[in-house]
Amino acid sequence: ESQPTTSDETVVAGGTVVLKCQVEDPDDSSLQWSNPAQQTLYFGEKRALRDNRIQLERSTPNELTISISDVVLSDEGEYTCSIFTMPVRTAKALVTVLGIPQKPQISGHEQPIDEEKIARLTCRSSGSKPAAQLRWKKGNKELKDEGTEVVEDPNGKTFTVSSRVEFRVTKEDNEAEVTCTVDHESLQNSERSTTQKLQVHYKPTAKIEPHPLYPREGEKLQLQCDGQGNPIPQEFLWEKEGSDAPLQLSSDSVLIFPFLNKSDSGTYVCTATSSMGSVVAKYNLDVSDASPVPSTSSTYHAMIGGVVAVIVFLLLSLLIVLGHYLIRHKGT
Repeated sequence: ESQPTTSDETVVAGGTVVLKCQVEDPDDSSLQWSNPAQQTLYFGEKRALRDNRIQLERSTPNELTISISDVVLSDEGEYTCSIFTMPVRTAKALVTVLGIPQKPQISGHEQPIDEEKIARLTCRSSGSKPAAQLRWKKGNKELKDEGTEVVEDPNGKTFTVSSRVEFRVTKEDNEAEVTCTVDHESLQNSERSTTQKLQVHYKPTAKIEPHPLYPREGEKLQLQCDGQGNPIPQEFLWEKEGSDAPLQLSSDSVLIFPFLNKSDSGTYVCTATSSMGSVVAKYNLDVSDASPVPSTSSTYHAMIGGVVAVIVFLLLSLLIVLGHYLIRHKGT
């Protein structure tokens, strides 16, 4: 007498599992499928349990195949295929239901981190069965985690997985992307990940830029103190070396000279300040004479004068030639 045969199946929660039972010699008996609670699902082609998720796929004397759709975690367990001969012969099929991990969540990045301090980030994903694996990246570089914690979810079937990373940040890490990815067999080669941008606070830098580039006596000059950093400097102190009183202290980064004098020459100092500290930039102002070289307009006038002189010369030459011609013509 032949034994019924079946196979173990693994299915992702929400998917469909197909249970096939075959027997070579049915001996005029029908095949039956029952669930882990020993409730009969199908006896031959007759439905025994009112559950529309369970459908008959194929019923012959040698085969009984059923399907269960919209599988839930509680569907997991040992299903039994029986043939009621004397004695009863059975085959077991273990159905494993995979819990799909939720999209991972990253915490610990909510506040900006000061440069040279330690960033501590946690990634968490619930709902996986078996417990998922988490991995980290900063940019394209893998980050080694400080440890993983696995906790059983309240349903007693799935797990919440947490992973921590710690690393020292530099100013180059500002706006860097940190990614946490969950790997799990239920995702079937597709990834599920979350990316967060880091905010790093770092000390300011500053440089002074003159407008115009080569200041002259009598012209207007603006000195721009270009402060960079995170956060950007909000306070600018202007001083002149050798002078006791500060020239200007405000949120305005521009120092204006409406009308330059020779006496304005000297070294000017801008101190740019943010919550991360202060930085000093210097600029040596050397006021040139008002017109050390011909201006553009005088060069233009000289060109016009030259052109006029050439035209006058040509006209005079033409008149002289014409006069000679007329005199000679009159003589003949």
